[in-house]
Amino acid sequence: MSSHRPRHVPPKVWAAVALVAAALALLPFVAALAGQAWVRILNFAMIYTMLALGLNIVVGFAGLLDLGYIAFYAVGAYVYALLASPHFGIHLPFWMILPLGAGLACIFGVLLGAPTLKLRGDYLAIVTLGFGEIIRIFLNNLNAPVNISNGPQGINLIDPFRIGSLSLARPEVILGVQFSGPQKYYYLLLLLTIGVIVVNIRLQNSRLGRAWEAIREDEVAAKAMGINTRNVKLLAFAMGASFGGIAGAIFSATQQFVSPESFGLFESVIVLSMVVLGGMGNIPGVILGAIMLTMLPEVLRYTMEPLQLALFGRVLLDAETVRLLVFGLALVAIMLYRPAGLWPSAVRKRELETPKAAPG
Repeated sequence: MSSHRPRHVPPKVWAAVALVAAALALLPFVAALAGQAWVRILNFAMIYTMLALGLNIVVGFAGLLDLGYIAFYAVGAYVYALLASPHFGIHLPFWMILPLGAGLACIFGVLLGAPTLKLRGDYLAIVTLGFGEIIRIFLNNLNAPVNISNGPQGINLIDPFRIGSLSLARPEVILGVQFSGPQKYYYLLLLLTIGVIVVNIRLQNSRLGRAWEAIREDEVAAKAMGINTRNVKLLAFAMGASFGGIAGAIFSATQQFVSPESFGLFESVIVLSMVVLGGMGNIPGVILGAIMLTMLPEVLRYTMEPLQLALFGRVLLDAETVRLLVFGLALVAIMLYRPAGLWPSAVRKRELETPKAAPG
């Protein structure tokens, strides 16, 4: 009988892991040299990474087009806001609310998935888009006759994340090192993001992950092979939604203010663009897409006006207009020249490759 031996990890791999860990640990201090705004941008990059990884389960793994994914982000954010603010006078701790937000978002994912099981393509996209808008409109109008969501004014004075007497919202000196609020949130977000990545990798390599990919490739064939497509699709919606709920809760704790304006259709489109740009179904590609589409627009925001002043002596186009223009052109270029994304999965790359003609 052969014994199972643990796989030997080369020292070079451990050295690379240590180098990446050190870089991630020092990153918020390097970003702070350019201002605390860049640390906040890093934090948003990790929030969007969690959102993109959640949507990747639905779109990339299972092949179900979802244009209302931001609704689950809103559910998680408002669950935290309502249970950790003076709005209802409830101040539950973060770690108690986080699973509640993920669980409620998961339930909403099932509620969205159940009626749409037989829909595909454009029809599914339209229904999910409507679901996202319904959630936003509800949040915008649930202030009468009973004030639940505080309507368009949103909810403020939300409790920050706390560990005992340590609050992540205020600057403090820890072990002789000065940490700002955004820098402390960076490490919390980093831990949560790593956890979400690990869960995604385990899901992709699991039996359930292979079932999702089978449905994406050919749903009829998957059903013929004995896969319960109804349950597997519902699980895709539920798992993807739960990650959106987690991201929403941490967004609410970080910002200490939420309003329906943060959860519009444009946000859903941005998150979907991250998945498509990076490479649907490929976890490293999705992470790359999320980081690029979070950081690049902010770089353009800070550089476009000084560049125009240097070239033309005045600002011809405001930074927001240029940012959206460049953003749109970049997406068009990617779809033309890299239709599988910047970092596609091997399967996706093979699917989109043009077969070469046989020599005559």
